[in-house]
Amino acid sequence: MPFVARLRVAALLSGLYLGSPIGSSQTLVPRAYVITPNDANAIVVTYGYNTGNFSFDSSIPVTDAGAQVSIPVLSYYHSFGLFGRSANVTASLPYGVGTYAGTVIGVHHSIYRSGLVDSQYRFSVNLKGGPAMPVEDFKRWQQKMLLGVSLTVVAPTGQYDPRRLVNPGSNRWAFKPELGWSWRRGRWILDAYGGAWLFTGNDRYFPGYSLQTEQAIGSLETHLSRNIRPRFWFSIDGNVWFGGITTLNGVVNVRTRQTSSRVGVTASVPVSRHQSLKVSYSLADYALFGGDFNNVTVAWQYSWIGKPWGTGSQRSSP
Repeated sequence: MPFVARLRVAALLSGLYLGSPIGSSQTLVPRAYVITPNDANAIVVTYGYNTGNFSFDSSIPVTDAGAQVSIPVLSYYHSFGLFGRSANVTASLPYGVGTYAGTVIGVHHSIYRSGLVDSQYRFSVNLKGGPAMPVEDFKRWQQKMLLGVSLTVVAPTGQYDPRRLVNPGSNRWAFKPELGWSWRRGRWILDAYGGAWLFTGNDRYFPGYSLQTEQAIGSLETHLSRNIRPRFWFSIDGNVWFGGITTLNGVVNVRTRQTSSRVGVTASVPVSRHQSLKVSYSLADYALFGGDFNNVTVAWQYSWIGKPWGTGSQRSSP
């Protein structure tokens, strides 16, 4: 291989970084709008394993790209009352470790990378059906129909190197306003969410002086879950997302439009008074440009009622 070609291969392979396969629009989160009593707290440690294919901008000569990516995440959840309605905030800090492989200019290569992924923050408030209440009242309350809104913010705090095509961090802000609906009948809960991801531009895109922008990505998500007993439930999950056409230095690439969907299952099992485990599996139902991967996630949660820094005697029930 000529020297110039080897340099190009090295530059492209240095871009096989671990942010690419896992997009925030692709997540499946059942019961995201089910409320908890005031001062409910949870510390959640999540491990996600992802394997499958991922896509680069079609102008980049990387083909047959695949990845195995592990993403541990540390999250904290807290609920409170806001103007008489139930509200909550969640902060998450992910870290990514991945092995990538692909064919670049006819030569197959693989590479290993790891680093901090962009942190994520979510604020949610109930609009109807979920008043703020202490745990004593919450024990007697029965969910019927809930309507809520949320705003998720992804901050550019992850590691980013403009010499790489794909990084743990994105060097841009992302915002997702969303409307959520939840309805309960007996032991069954039906959830539906609709939202859109909005992105700022990345003015340090590969190789460091390019401007990349991305159009909004719309998302729809639904879940059907059944309670077995308190904190013990399972769900069937599905979503679809669309949009996300990218522009590089003013040139629109319509082949980067995403139209994809995922299906999966989730189960939550109590372990002790304050602890529970959640396990989920999902796969691509349909994938056009990205999203064609399998995901297994295991999460451990420790929850309590009381001050964020305390260890109250009551258990929460997210």
